Amino acid sequence: MQSLPTAYRALILGGSGAIGGAMAAQLAADPRCSELVSLHRRSTPALDFDQPQTIAAAARTLSTQGPWHLIVLATGMLSGPTGGPEKRLADLNADHLMASFNTNAIGPALVLAHFAPLLPKHERGILAVLSAKVGSIGDNRLGGWYSYRASKAALNILLKTASIELARTHPQAVLAALHPGTVTSALSAPFRGAQIGRPPADAAHALLATLDTLSPKDSGGFWAYNGQGLPW
Repeated sequence: MQSLPTAYRALILGGSGAIGGAMAAQLAADPRCSELVSLHRRSTPALDFDQPQTIAAAARTLSTQGPWHLIVLATGMLSGPTGGPEKRLADLNADHLMASFNTNAIGPALVLAHFAPLLPKHERGILAVLSAKVGSIGDNRLGGWYSYRASKAALNILLKTASIELARTHPQAVLAALHPGTVTSALSAPFRGAQIGRPPADAAHALLATLDTLSPKDSGGFWAYNGQGLPW
């Protein structure tokens, strides 16, 4: 991470997932990363979007160790007990909509609220969230996947709005929404992810390389893993 200080602290939120775990492994191998903490449901402190109070509690615990120069939220939900991607309006159900928004928008919104202040105030800091290209309204040509698209679009506007506010107190901060592409993971497994996805290590490397190119003027943007800017 050339854009960060020579000794930087990193947080991976959602480190038990495929992409989060791969990013944590690569950061752990960087001699310039002086401290790395990976949080998930079973970590100490825990981070569990089904228990919103854990988000604020984890941020309070880690605030004493900061500032944190790199914070990556590597969580996401496409399918689960409440259902999967809807092909038609007739497939919509309230439980799956609520579950999707809880994981893909509400939890991340609380992460932004509690973790963004942990970035340095007067030096470079990056907070990135894993979004998805299907959350782009301008790029939506196929339709379907209502809950996932809508919740990721909500995540994008939350991040964009937060970037405007944070720039007033943290002028060197970069907030970025990232599209990782199709990656071999539990999320993509029901959708031929093992056949068409890239290894998590490759995705992690590409995402970290993309973050390395961003400057404060790019804060609030939406970026693909290859560095391409994506439309809202």
